Amino acid sequence: MFGRDKKQKSTRISTIIGEETEIHGDIMFSGGLHVDGTVKGNVTAENQAYAMLTISEKGMIEGEVKVPNIVLNGRVSGDVYATERIELAPKASVTGNVYYNLLEMSMGASVNGSLVHNVETDQVVASDAGSDKPEQRIKLD
Repeated sequence: MFGRDKKQKSTRISTIIGEETEIHGDIMFSGGLHVDGTVKGNVTAENQAYAMLTISEKGMIEGEVKVPNIVLNGRVSGDVYATERIELAPKASVTGNVYYNLLEMSMGASVNGSLVHNVETDQVVASDAGSDKPEQRIKLD
């Protein structure tokens, strides 16, 4: 009945970035990553549909985020690409565009950028030279 068609696999948190930790550089992970500290670089999940990134209200990422599943209650300065699902909790703040398949946004969450549904990262192509904005092709299933 309810939830019968949901096939979201539970992901164990395998890596934690502590509150007093600041990382400078890109991170590529698999499984689950929890951020309480600061990451100054891009965060990317390996090609796994069930990889999960959680960012607590103390956590911050300055860079591009590309993961299937995200639970965000902290801050991201950069574009966010959630190929499966993104949950923006009450203290979430994104300064950049959010590309998503499924979006859950709580009251209090903020996005200073665009919310773009179903845009594949490899389908964003540069438009003609007369425009600053990229052309976006929307995948329709």
